[in-house]
Amino acid sequence: MRLAVAQIITGAYPAANLELIREYATRAKAAEAELVVFPEAAMRAFGNSLTDIAEPLDGPWANAVRAIARDLDITVIAGMFTPGDGGRVRNTLIVTGPGTDTSYDKIHLFDAFGFAESDSVDAGTSPVTFELNGTVIGLATCYDVRFPALFTANARAGAQINVVCASWGAGEGKTDQWDLLVRARAVDSTTFVVACGQGNPASIGLPAAGAAPTGIGHSAVVSPLGSPLVTLGEEPELAMVDIDPAVITDVRAKLPVLANARSL
Repeated sequence: MRLAVAQIITGAYPAANLELIREYATRAKAAEAELVVFPEAAMRAFGNSLTDIAEPLDGPWANAVRAIARDLDITVIAGMFTPGDGGRVRNTLIVTGPGTDTSYDKIHLFDAFGFAESDSVDAGTSPVTFELNGTVIGLATCYDVRFPALFTANARAGAQINVVCASWGAGEGKTDQWDLLVRARAVDSTTFVVACGQGNPASIGLPAAGAAPTGIGHSAVVSPLGSPLVTLGEEPELAMVDIDPAVITDVRAKLPVLANARSL
């Protein structure tokens, strides 16, 4: 399977961000990718109001993403915001493409490092996997990467690849933590991990958005034994990687952590 990691930097305007998705998905298709992964908050960057742009999964922004995927014959994963309870939104990944239409609502909310995502975001409740051309893929969003159980749950549901879409917050040690966590989740679950983050706005001369987690870059694709296959810097970039999910069977025979796990 050929995958594309689209490390973009989104802004306040959903229509402009949609054009970024169109541009990068077109480039991914030209490079013969089957799947292109965009970051969390692809619809609108954090640091802006979310409630005024949140829309249902059958709304115009989501349908425009579907049209891009349909026109290009490629599967797209992208972060958006859908209506939640109590005036909040849900931090949602839309997955759409040939024979696929599903979504995932972020389960673990980022109430950490002085930021309270739960003030504006309503948590999801259920893991989600989907199948693409015979390969099962699990979904996760940003802060989810700190919780191994989600990744192992996806693996037990058949996932050979776990996708993490993020808009990682900057700060002391945060880049090292991101790199460590992405690799650890691959080894925990014996899956490939495709981690796509927002690029760092400072890398293209944009000002910081206060305490909002607007991205640090450093997207990566990691093997099920924790080896980096692709690593990006801070600037916007489209990276391609070929993954053979068939190696998962051999890895799990050598490192049967899922089979050996015990409830404590």
